[in-house]
Amino acid sequence: MKISSPALLAITVILSTSVFAQEVEMTKKDSIVQSYWLVTLGTNIVDDSGDEFGELFDLSEGWNMVPYPSRVSIGRYFKNGLGLEAIGSYNKYKEGKVIDGNVNPEDIDYWALDFRVSYDLNMILGETGFFDPYIGIGAGYTDANNQGRGTYNAIIGFRTWFSDHWGLDLSSTGKWAMDNENATNHIQHALGVAYRFEVEKGLSRKGQEKLALLQEMEKEQQRKQDSIAKVEEEARLLAERLQKEKEAAELAAAEKAKKDAEEARRAKLQTQISNLGNVYFKLNSSYLTNQDKVLLDELVAIMESEPSLKIKVTAHTDSRGTQKYNQWLSERRAERTVEYVLSKGISEDRISHEAFGETQLVNDCADGVYCTEQQHAKNRRSEFVIEEY
Repeated sequence: MKISSPALLAITVILSTSVFAQEVEMTKKDSIVQSYWLVTLGTNIVDDSGDEFGELFDLSEGWNMVPYPSRVSIGRYFKNGLGLEAIGSYNKYKEGKVIDGNVNPEDIDYWALDFRVSYDLNMILGETGFFDPYIGIGAGYTDANNQGRGTYNAIIGFRTWFSDHWGLDLSSTGKWAMDNENATNHIQHALGVAYRFEVEKGLSRKGQEKLALLQEMEKEQQRKQDSIAKVEEEARLLAERLQKEKEAAELAAAEKAKKDAEEARRAKLQTQISNLGNVYFKLNSSYLTNQDKVLLDELVAIMESEPSLKIKVTAHTDSRGTQKYNQWLSERRAERTVEYVLSKGISEDRISHEAFGETQLVNDCADGVYCTEQQHAKNRRSEFVIEEY
């Protein structure tokens, strides 16, 4: 039996549409957990040494924990990323540990009941599946070192999920005492097994896009079936559109490949330059040390190997001194850094500089804030930024 050309085209279009629909079929990966109840059971570690924010990992003298489950929580988490959680914990300040700056003479019980509001950072970062970071604030009551006190709490942590229900929860909570000058602030770390139930799932962004695509394809297929008389023209138009899309996709892919290659090269160069570190200056000085010159020699070697590379030197000071003086000092530091590079044969059009004074500190050592000399030293620097390559 001879099949007419329009009928053959109609069969071809319908079959190809069906195959394409199967390729974009909805799968389990297109759904994500959106809201649930959560219960955790685990252990907690308390650092109440009096310098817990300065020595975060003083395990031998500052960390206290008990060798059995000592923390339980229950919470409700919502589609908008917010979560409410109640937490109870027990610990014991061990004899010989440092508590409030003194050696603890005997074992002392620690009790805490806390409530917190947290926010799922995946709402900002984008869905990461098994990795679920969060931040939070809260308040509670703690009886520690035989002193009861209300606390303001700040929390950072993450959960990692092995399935829709089971995972691990790891967090650190800073606790600041309310209206109790004798009670020190402290840190409480927590690690536990997490179980979530009454899980409500929904489509991910990719799943929503797939669903919209499938719905659109179904409408298109129905329209073709209802308009079989026009299929020949539609097939021709479809072929033209697919060809244009293919050409556009190929052009976009070529542009993307070119852009990716350029970005990869730039990232590699920036990594090389970042790995060199910064030039650090002594207080009130703009002179380069022998160590600084070794670093700049390595920068020169990179620039010589990449003739099209152009660098900007940004110079900075710490917060001590007036703003006017610090601006002048940072300009001197930038000039001396550039002068050394130029002395090694690099042309002037390949290196520029900009001075920022004390306006771009890398830490909290601003005017009026006490900082150690080591902390101030981190701000007295020259950095290197790729301008062009």
